[in-house]
Amino acid sequence: MRNCRTDSVYITIDLTSLTLFPENHCLASRATSCSACLQAGPGCAYCPDEVFPYDRCDLLRNLESHDCQQVVYVKSKVSMQQNLKIDTSRNSAQVAPQRMMMTLLPGEEKQVVMEVFEPGRGPLDLYILMDFSNSMSDDLDNLKRMGDELAQLVGTLSDDYTIGFGKFVDKVIEPQTDMRPSKLAQPWPNSEPPFSFQHVITLTSNINTFRQILQKEKISGNLDAPEGGFDAILQAAVCQSQIGWRKDSTHLLVFSTESAFHYEADGVNVLAGVLNRNDEACHLNPTGSYTHATQQDYPSVPTLVRILMKHNIIPIFAITNHSLSYYEKLVHYFPIAELGVLTDDSSNILHIIKTAFESIRSKISIQTENRPKAINTQIFSAAGGGADLKIQPGQIGNVTVVVSAKTEFNDKHVCSQPESDRKGVLRVKPTTFSSAFEIDTTVLCETCDCEKNPIVKAARCNGNGNLVCGTCSCYDKWMGPFCNCSSQVQSDAGCIGPGMKEPCSGRGDCVCGTCICHNPSQYDGPFCQYDKSQCQRYGGFLCNDRGRCFLGRCACESGWTGDACECPLSNVTCLDNKGTLCNGRGVCKCGRCECEYSGLGLGATCEPNFQAQLGMCESKKSCVQCQAWKTGEMKGDKCKDCPFKVVMVDELKDRDKVIETCEYRDEEDDCTYYYTVDFPPNPTDKEHEVQVLKKKDCPPGGFLWLIPLIMFLMLLLGLLLLCCWKYCACCKVPTHNRRMVGFKEDHYMLRQSLLTSDHLDTPLVRTGPPKSTDVVRWKVRDNVHRPPSHPQNQIQPNPKEIIDFPLSLRLNRQFSDELSRPETRDAQGLRQEVEDNLNDVFKRIPGAHFVQKTRFRTQRNAGKRQNNTIVDTVLSAPRSSYNDIASLTDKQVQVGNFSNLRVVPGYYTVATDREATGAVELQEGVESVDVRVPLFIKDEDDPKKQLLVEAIDVPVGIAKIGKRFVNITVIKENAKSIFTFLQPSYTFSRQDGVANIPINREIVEDGRTQVTYSSRDLTAKDRKDYVSVDGDLTYAPGETQKMVQVKLLQPSETDTLLDKQPKQFVLDLSNPRQGAKLGRYPRTTINITDKPDPSVMMFKNSTQTFSVSDPVYNIPVIRTPGQESPSTVNWRIRNSSRLNQNGQLKFAPGETEKNIAINPHSLQSPVKPETFELELFDPSPNSSVKDRKTTQVHIVDRGDTMQFVGAPLMSSPSGRLQPPTNIEASPVGPKNIRLNWKPQTGARGYKVKYWIYGDPEADAQVVDVKNPQAELTNLYPYCDYEMRVCAYNAQGDGGYSDIVQCQTLEDVPSEPGRLAFNVIGPTVTQLSWAEPAEPNGVITEYEVVYTPINEDSKPIGPSKKVKIDNPKKRMLLIENLQPSQTYCYKVRASNKVGWGPYRDATINLATQPHRPMSIPIIPDIPIVDAEAGEEYDSYLMYSNEVLRSPTASGRPSVSDLTEEQLINGKWDQKFLFPGGSGSLTRNISTSSTSYSLSPRPGVGNQTMETTTTYISGKGGSLPRRHEIQTSGGLHTEDVILRKRSENKTYFDNDGIRDSIVMGDLTGGFSDFLNSRLTRGVPETPSRLVFSALGPTALKVSWQEPHCENPVLGYCVLYQLLNGGETKRVDITNPAQNSVVVQDLLPNQSYLFKVKAQSQEGWGPEREGVITIESTVDPKSPLSPVPGSSFTLSTPSAPGPLVFTALSPETLQLSWDKPRKPNGEILGYVVTCEQLHGGGDIRSFQVSGNAATSLTVSDLSENVPYKFKVQAQTTQGFGPEREGIITIESQDGGSMGQYSSSSLMRREVFNLPTQTSTHTSHTMFSEPFVTSDGMMMSSRQITQHVETSGSMTRQVEMVQRGVTSTVTKRVEKQYYEA
Repeated sequence: MRNCRTDSVYITIDLTSLTLFPENHCLASRATSCSACLQAGPGCAYCPDEVFPYDRCDLLRNLESHDCQQVVYVKSKVSMQQNLKIDTSRNSAQVAPQRMMMTLLPGEEKQVVMEVFEPGRGPLDLYILMDFSNSMSDDLDNLKRMGDELAQLVGTLSDDYTIGFGKFVDKVIEPQTDMRPSKLAQPWPNSEPPFSFQHVITLTSNINTFRQILQKEKISGNLDAPEGGFDAILQAAVCQSQIGWRKDSTHLLVFSTESAFHYEADGVNVLAGVLNRNDEACHLNPTGSYTHATQQDYPSVPTLVRILMKHNIIPIFAITNHSLSYYEKLVHYFPIAELGVLTDDSSNILHIIKTAFESIRSKISIQTENRPKAINTQIFSAAGGGADLKIQPGQIGNVTVVVSAKTEFNDKHVCSQPESDRKGVLRVKPTTFSSAFEIDTTVLCETCDCEKNPIVKAARCNGNGNLVCGTCSCYDKWMGPFCNCSSQVQSDAGCIGPGMKEPCSGRGDCVCGTCICHNPSQYDGPFCQYDKSQCQRYGGFLCNDRGRCFLGRCACESGWTGDACECPLSNVTCLDNKGTLCNGRGVCKCGRCECEYSGLGLGATCEPNFQAQLGMCESKKSCVQCQAWKTGEMKGDKCKDCPFKVVMVDELKDRDKVIETCEYRDEEDDCTYYYTVDFPPNPTDKEHEVQVLKKKDCPPGGFLWLIPLIMFLMLLLGLLLLCCWKYCACCKVPTHNRRMVGFKEDHYMLRQSLLTSDHLDTPLVRTGPPKSTDVVRWKVRDNVHRPPSHPQNQIQPNPKEIIDFPLSLRLNRQFSDELSRPETRDAQGLRQEVEDNLNDVFKRIPGAHFVQKTRFRTQRNAGKRQNNTIVDTVLSAPRSSYNDIASLTDKQVQVGNFSNLRVVPGYYTVATDREATGAVELQEGVESVDVRVPLFIKDEDDPKKQLLVEAIDVPVGIAKIGKRFVNITVIKENAKSIFTFLQPSYTFSRQDGVANIPINREIVEDGRTQVTYSSRDLTAKDRKDYVSVDGDLTYAPGETQKMVQVKLLQPSETDTLLDKQPKQFVLDLSNPRQGAKLGRYPRTTINITDKPDPSVMMFKNSTQTFSVSDPVYNIPVIRTPGQESPSTVNWRIRNSSRLNQNGQLKFAPGETEKNIAINPHSLQSPVKPETFELELFDPSPNSSVKDRKTTQVHIVDRGDTMQFVGAPLMSSPSGRLQPPTNIEASPVGPKNIRLNWKPQTGARGYKVKYWIYGDPEADAQVVDVKNPQAELTNLYPYCDYEMRVCAYNAQGDGGYSDIVQCQTLEDVPSEPGRLAFNVIGPTVTQLSWAEPAEPNGVITEYEVVYTPINEDSKPIGPSKKVKIDNPKKRMLLIENLQPSQTYCYKVRASNKVGWGPYRDATINLATQPHRPMSIPIIPDIPIVDAEAGEEYDSYLMYSNEVLRSPTASGRPSVSDLTEEQLINGKWDQKFLFPGGSGSLTRNISTSSTSYSLSPRPGVGNQTMETTTTYISGKGGSLPRRHEIQTSGGLHTEDVILRKRSENKTYFDNDGIRDSIVMGDLTGGFSDFLNSRLTRGVPETPSRLVFSALGPTALKVSWQEPHCENPVLGYCVLYQLLNGGETKRVDITNPAQNSVVVQDLLPNQSYLFKVKAQSQEGWGPEREGVITIESTVDPKSPLSPVPGSSFTLSTPSAPGPLVFTALSPETLQLSWDKPRKPNGEILGYVVTCEQLHGGGDIRSFQVSGNAATSLTVSDLSENVPYKFKVQAQTTQGFGPEREGIITIESQDGGSMGQYSSSSLMRREVFNLPTQTSTHTSHTMFSEPFVTSDGMMMSSRQITQHVETSGSMTRQVEMVQRGVTSTVTKRVEKQYYEA
């Protein structure tokens, strides 16, 4: 323990303490001891004085100001241990300082400046690792020829280099390698035997030796497509001495292949047996061969990342297009790596190496290694910004390293963590360096000496406790600050604060005069008066998520201040592009610039708005001319209209000190004048200051007197020449063309957040005498910054793809305001004329569509054409038509017309999504016009992209092109607003007339912003079904929503009779501007129906109160859904002594609230106090009245009104009590709500009615209380409730109050759903879990803990903990587990309240089946390396794309599941049952099974297909098993719901055995039933996996099916998908679950079927479709090219189809993505047709990878439909997934919820000879919500095909004594056998 008042620390480097705490964090820590105070954070000190009336734990300065005599505090230290100055003469990478010792207090932060030096041509080690499979033979030949070029290349990169070489193929083991002796000796002609990895050339600087050895190398070969390159990379990294890596050099490893890769767990499924996990050790023999290839598995991805980082090796992947997609995902896992696209013969490998090396040096970053868990580090460049190191080689660069100590982690204070987590030596180094800056860090957790020597039974503690550091530590049964209060004596004294009525504010218990809050994490303060969730919020976050709520105020973190911690102390956000603060023209307040010149268009950092700046010179040109020189177009009286006055000066300011410097030529005297535009000197002025140079720049004067003499001499010369006739000629003095055109600027730098449009007006200027017209053609290209090797440039667009071509033309017509409004007659007429003529011209373009989205505008700075109308329209055509469209447009513009449409020559624009071309015209006398350049803004743009605009030529005129090019750079920034539709589709009725579609804006950073919207036809057609719209929406600051109105048209009589398809059109959002982005729904589909949604009308309030003196009574009526159509409802007065009025209330479209106006003075009798009832009745068609059909109207006199408002309420004249008022509801916990209201005179008590928001009021619960307050208990956490209160007396209940709403507080979530393990291998597993059944709030993150345990379930090793901060990713891939080791896995969830309980499961991976080997696909889940040491959390990684791995195990291991609950390897999926005793989570899984029943005497062949469904819940989880017996020809099925007590045994009926299923389903029930096979018959083999072994060979694998009897064998059937001979492979070994199929045809699709056999017979088949894609020998269509690459191609069929009935005519179809996409899914094609013919075949195109659902309307009830879904990739369409569906009407009672219920199902089959049935029934009794949020209505959905026989189904539902029976009979047509 140290008292350190004057200690100081001196170091030799720039070191700054950053412990800035704007609030008192020492007090906020609530430290209860001296040691806890010192560990609370920097600056905290403790006062141990015996008498000290202030807080003992406080800031040091506060304690000293309070005259504390003994202050205890701690200071951190920093000392330098090694700091050698960088020597720039050394040719090696260096850092300075080299080593430092640093101690920090919890929460303290320090920074140090580190110098980094990279030599210009430093040492370089280049190791080339090449794939030696046969397909790379030409690549090897090229590399041999490029030996000298390779040396020259490396010599240009470094003066000190070495080159090495290694080769790899794959493990010499089946099935990777052909193990036949002849193939082992020579797999290909003139090849070497196969091998795994061979180190050939040690790193050497002797290029001759390298070339000579390389010339001797020969190719080898293997069998399967993926190669064993991971083995080679690991060995090349760990075998440091054998490879020859040097310590101080840059290490590059070039990995060249055209194949995918094997990774961990691919080696555990080989036919030779299971391999051990890779040990990460060097295993090269003296000859360089890898000796353990067949003894251990491949390494994992995280292992490679960690090993390469450890040895400072940077990988460069040179990959051909065949496998590029795999490595595009892989490269993102490495902190620094490069990827290049290799040509098929590797001829560009040198270019890849050079480009990669330059790229690596350009993006050096700083990383931290070996960081203790209690330490955080951040790296910044010395000039500010991120961790990118922007230094030039050969120069010293500076970076700032910020080291901070955590206050807590793993939910514990840092000082309670092990010492190994609080101290260690971290290394800070550039990614390419071997040398590092080492910092020995320690988190100080000092303790106080006074705690070690307490005063026992101290007098100050009244002998009832010990005095410890000045405070009393009381003995048992004593408490209080001086231990003078017995815990057995209760008193509220001292616990009621000023103005409080309850002790401890009703939130705690008073113990010895001190409040102990019930929930300290929720409330604090001496009287529990502060709610920690009620501090100020910013952006929706409590204390801006930058502090914590303490004593009602935000205690901010370091670096933040403000009432809501919304203001950063740093001014980084106020720095402009030049690094100055607010451009020197404003002040930085709360992280934002407050600019002085608020009246001008300035940016966020007080810089001029770029778009406005572009036109500053041009906009002020005319006024400058007229004011300074009395010339120009505004000279004379017009000059008085100028908004500013110029200032004439002798000298202009420098260019860099003003906004803009301008120069123009005065046409009247041919002189050039100059002026500047700058900010006004007075901040209140709203116009810029314009200074004009007094002196013009004029050309030299002429000698006018010589002109007549020259003319006379020329005439004389002409006469002389005429005399000589043969020399007669006209002599013309040549003149030189001095006219030039070109762009005004060289470069524009744009910030995307500041853009207000999707184009840039770029000035094109002309110099020289403008005596005639010049036309300039131009073009622009997007993304010119991307090199040819960029992956995006390797993707060639589809030339047949239909894209939009925006076109712009200038019409020979003046613009008017009417043309700017699309709805006007002029605009519609001109639009029709333009579109008709353009369509007539562009119809010669093959595949072109009609033009659309036609709009009109003008363009400023267009010379003399500024008032001409410019038309913008869009032509859709194939991408390959661009040149034809541009050529045709140019031709028509030159002739001045498009058919009969006249256009102005010299102007047009034709654009695509990546390039554009056009022309502009400079008329006579015009010096400057704008080129309207599209910017091609897209979400997928790079953070910094570049466009190149080029002036091509001058087809009309004599000008020459000067400044030909201009570069435009667009910098993408984070979004400030997010635009989205609220839902993906809307439905409106034609009767509505108008569709109102809201566009929502989520504000991230407030301000003004814009977005463009436009409609597009689908099945609905413009001007036939609706009127298309397009335009821009501008949102003002704070504005969050706007409406787009689309006019809907009535169909014609012909359309009504003939066109029955659903009408849909699309509304798109595009071009978000001013920092905005598009959000979740950038597109919405509008469905037009003929029937509107019904309107629901009701009174707004249940009671109304008026005075007898009121002139009129206005009673509001509201309307909820169906607001788009008109509605009416009648009303009448009941039970009134004097009023007998009635009437009708009409709602117009869009109206949501109307008033019923009652005139009480319409009668001559006086108005008296009374109570009467108002009733709504007889609504119009398509309308209804619900809930509040009546309202009570109380008429009181003036005195009663005052009493009613301000005093306890009296009863009505009839004696009935009035409703209570001033009801206040507030949550007092996660399960409690407290209500208070004003008491009423004469009330005997009160009734409080409450129910969950959304439930009917009829389900409410009622609480009876005697006082005007109530506390509702046992509520659901984080749930909205509605409440109403009434008073009662002897006359009965009074009126109920209006509804009051309140939400309970959040509580910790329940445990997550069951854990499931997808076992990849003995050391790799994929862990999944479900969301907690009771989130009790918003889930924010999950935590996974896994621990090795012994047989007694006790830990035998350290626990590893992983936090997943994305709550949607409930999956984790864990690699490098200990083989054959049992682990305990625990998962818990967290919301803002805290962590919930764990869900745990125990599993040993060695006992589980593994996945078959396949081509690797990296899944979109976190990957964690269990053997990554203390830095394991550094390897928590995600891939870029969402892919479902085809390698997953088919049978997961599920915690807490019995064997019966886990059948067919299906994992439970979640859905929700509402109602009952609460919303309960249920799990369901289904699997389809088709099978054949054994023939019986008298019964023919029978084939059945059934659906098996499993459900589980809290009360138990049992599969519903369906036993089938056949007898006769009738199928009878009974489903009976009974009480649980009735299900005791089996029931016999007609000699048929029943299967009774019992379960304890608390709170919910679902009528999901499944059928089972005959006992002993195997079920369907689970999961069919294909692995390509060659262009004509395939490995088929499956998982063993569930079967009660032993499986005897398998049968594999396969044939071409388009027909042909069926081949069969029988497998008699039941342990063999794979087979290799040879002699397949390349590029052909095959259908495979697998089934299993037992003693009882064959089970059902599992089907799969696959294609092997390979290059085919042109000489033989059936033979592949030897050594050609091959891939599995075409997607598999989509997942099972799921149908959801939305109405009798509409259903929603959804499906899963194909299990094997085999490429990027471009979309799906859905076809629908009636099963028995009739009607049209309807086809739907669903675009995109994410869309897997479709809403289909205009179906007919009781008509079976067949749906087919196909997936499409770039390779084509995959097989179809079929489904048959019928929407049937269903009457009868709904099935209710039981607290305990069970299910019995009875079936009888009696089928005739030769019967085939394919039926699946799904019934939903009560509406329930599925896992994806769908609401299922009370409707039966039946899927079936042609079925012979007659079937009767009866469903009997018994519920609370009410029985309703639904009987459905379907007659099927019989077919003869």
